[in-house]
Amino acid sequence: MIDRKQFDARVDGLQEALQSKLSLRGKSLRARLSRAGRLLPKRLQKEGRVIVEAQDKLVHPKLAVQIDETRVNGAFEAFDAHLKTIDPADRRKAKLLTWGAGLVFNLIILTVIVFALMRWQGAV
Repeated sequence: MIDRKQFDARVDGLQEALQSKLSLRGKSLRARLSRAGRLLPKRLQKEGRVIVEAQDKLVHPKLAVQIDETRVNGAFEAFDAHLKTIDPADRRKAKLLTWGAGLVFNLIILTVIVFALMRWQGAV
């Protein structure tokens, strides 16, 4: 059977890691994982469901015996391994570069359209 205090400490650590690495907010682990969406691979989404299911079962003493401790520990380890590879500064830089590239592309398209209209009107 899983030790409740140790499990809660690992859940708190996972919530903190999701906040710091992926900027996910929410009151519970379930809320943070549902907000994660495509930020997490499908494999980790399944592992997250395993952890949330174990969290729900730990509330009831009779259901707590049904929890597969090795599966839950594997889920925590998978999250730890994945979240260690994420660099928040690199994510911010990539997001900024993507936004800037979209802006530049739109400005180029606008310039081409304005130039085409001016040429069609005979101003150029």
